[in-house]
Amino acid sequence: MQILYEDNHIIAVNKTSSEIVQGDKTGDTPLSETVKQYLKEKHRKPGAVFLGVTHRLDRPTSGVVLFARTSKALTRLNKMFAQKDIIKKIYWAVVDRKPPEIEGILQHWLVRNTKQNKSYAHNTQKDDSKEAILHYRLVNHSDKYYLLEIEIKTGRHHQIRAQLAAIGCIIKGDMKYGASRSNTGGGIHLHARRIEFVHPVSKKEIKITAPVPNDKLWKYFEKHA
Repeated sequence: MQILYEDNHIIAVNKTSSEIVQGDKTGDTPLSETVKQYLKEKHRKPGAVFLGVTHRLDRPTSGVVLFARTSKALTRLNKMFAQKDIIKKIYWAVVDRKPPEIEGILQHWLVRNTKQNKSYAHNTQKDDSKEAILHYRLVNHSDKYYLLEIEIKTGRHHQIRAQLAAIGCIIKGDMKYGASRSNTGGGIHLHARRIEFVHPVSKKEIKITAPVPNDKLWKYFEKHA
């Protein structure tokens, strides 16, 4: 486990593409429990360790995940995540096609299918749909792939994956949204690269960057971004 930032109120971890943030029906040990055990051992806490989940990443997605170490921080962070533009979340996505513009804003209406665990992006509002907005920028490319830097303005289920697929830019390894084959290990080339916010307690500006996975293509793009 790679700790990216830690103080008395918050802790940020670089999630791998094989980890889940919270427990689910798989029964696999979630990242939240791993962090709790780390804090318990590091600080020699005899009783239960408090850890609040402030946001989540899809299991096949890697990158920075922020947890609250106190109830005060959790309450404040929950309010911050619920508001637009309070917390800046930057993602990197490696896609198989050049987007229509070098830089642009995508706006769709997402409909979530819980049985399929998938979201569908529409250009117009539908029943039970939610508005999804993101800003993207083409950063670099290799022989076959393109690196996009993405800032999400709304936090919807599979938002980046569904919106990019809607414009024909499929994330490498993401078979659920149209990739021809999976990546080794089952992850996808979507990485929560950076998070920026004002500390909920100290009020200091915090910027946390997560190194990319140990993958040849990721390392190429990190070097040439």
